[in-house]
Amino acid sequence: MTVLSGPIYLDHNATTPVDPAVTEAMLPLLTNGFGNPSSDHDYGTAPRAALRHARDQVAALIGASSEGVVFTGSGSEADNLAVRGVVLAAGADRPHVITQRTEHPAILQACQAVQRWHNADVTYLPVDSDGLVDPADLAAALTGRTVLVSIMLANNETGALQPVRDLARVTHTHSDAVFHTDAAQAVGKLPVDVTDLGVDLLTVVGHKMYAPKGIAALYVRPGVRLEPLVYGGGQEHGLRAGTENVALAVALGTAAHLAAADLADGGHHRVRTLRDQLHDRLDAALPGRVTLNGPVDARLPNTLNLSIRGTLGHDLLAATPGIAASTGSACHAGTHAPSPVLTAMGQAPDHALGALRLSLGRWTTGADIDRAAELIAAASRVTATRPGPT
Repeated sequence: MTVLSGPIYLDHNATTPVDPAVTEAMLPLLTNGFGNPSSDHDYGTAPRAALRHARDQVAALIGASSEGVVFTGSGSEADNLAVRGVVLAAGADRPHVITQRTEHPAILQACQAVQRWHNADVTYLPVDSDGLVDPADLAAALTGRTVLVSIMLANNETGALQPVRDLARVTHTHSDAVFHTDAAQAVGKLPVDVTDLGVDLLTVVGHKMYAPKGIAALYVRPGVRLEPLVYGGGQEHGLRAGTENVALAVALGTAAHLAAADLADGGHHRVRTLRDQLHDRLDAALPGRVTLNGPVDARLPNTLNLSIRGTLGHDLLAATPGIAASTGSACHAGTHAPSPVLTAMGQAPDHALGALRLSLGRWTTGADIDRAAELIAAASRVTATRPGPT
């Protein structure tokens, strides 16, 4: 089955197509099920039940209780609720927050905000050449003032899987701090269980798992104190006021249910095989020119971040309109800057500028992989004559 037409889509870490089953589940809540779930009359009954069921589905995917699931409007909002919510609820004079250098901008900028507005100290842990945090570095950074540690579960560029279980254990062994992980890229691609990980807060994002944009959730372990970002009617356990968007919540719940079934059926193993097939095809077509960025094993099953010697990633993608993928570089006024993630991993600028992020998805086929490898290899031969990584 496929819902895609046009270029081969290898940018699932940026966003996923909406699963038709998710669209179908949403539609009744946009028509006859329009009622306010807080209403006591008949029009509120079905939306209220649908919202409760969606919360149960999200909770089941991550091994949580439904009472711990707070729906938000985006992963960035969930991350901000985690960071600012913990800092404000702690009420400390100089709260201390720990994160790491390759975090998502939503976390990094939320940390900068609590520095500016709430007198917080923030420690940014280094990463190794695979992009991973050393638990010993975290242990050394913890202080009596530490109120929050936020380390993402999977990196959006390289797919690197942080040792979150070990990091959470260190946090709880050596401090009273709350541990948050942004699991936007991991949930639905790998089995994720909040109890097994030992986390207190966890971010889930709909558009990374075949639901529409505009819906996400924050798991909050019972007993964790958060100050809301939005005040009002007390919805979402008092942590996110505003009449709930039931249709989008149902979309996320349905996507969670589909992801659980796909994981149980081994879908992530199928995608991993295709990812490695793509790597092998490129390695064979471009001998000695392909370098993997990030861990060989400890990464998302769908993610292949690599640099091709002698090319610039943005030039290569421009020469392959038959593929939709991305680089980690940023473009400002026509000038490309290397990925901050690869830079933090110690990659030289020319190597980082040669990077491609190829992220597979539910409907990626073997034929897609073979064709993508052909197109990338052909384009790399053309663009290799231009200045690029050495």
